[in-house]
Amino acid sequence: MTITDSLLKVRTELEDNLRNLLGIPVYLIELDAFALPCGCSGATINRRGFTVDDIEVFEEHILKFLEEATLKLEIQPSFLFARLIPGTAEVASLNARMLCGRCYRDFARGEGKQPRPDIYILKLEKNK
Repeated sequence: MTITDSLLKVRTELEDNLRNLLGIPVYLIELDAFALPCGCSGATINRRGFTVDDIEVFEEHILKFLEEATLKLEIQPSFLFARLIPGTAEVASLNARMLCGRCYRDFARGEGKQPRPDIYILKLEKNK
């Protein structure tokens, strides 16, 4: 199976799981794997159709679905989060990152679920 086949399959499964869970028309517009110049890598899922309220209510299930999806893509993220559209409660994307050392320090400094107004943290593994 090619990487694009894997991306298509995982995108469809995750979209179906979120639609069934939330009972609303969630659209996963795009699933991308990425590697950043800083050393971070992972996946971004651009989506439409749900808000921070949906994440807060169903966080445990959404986290499970996102972890399962990323593992199918052989991504073992230390940081799972939703990126919010600034000034709204609308979720723009779900993100799974394997953080580089510099970015880990930046994100680990924050506190709570929303250390910045554009991010809602689902999971951040702390270094030991």
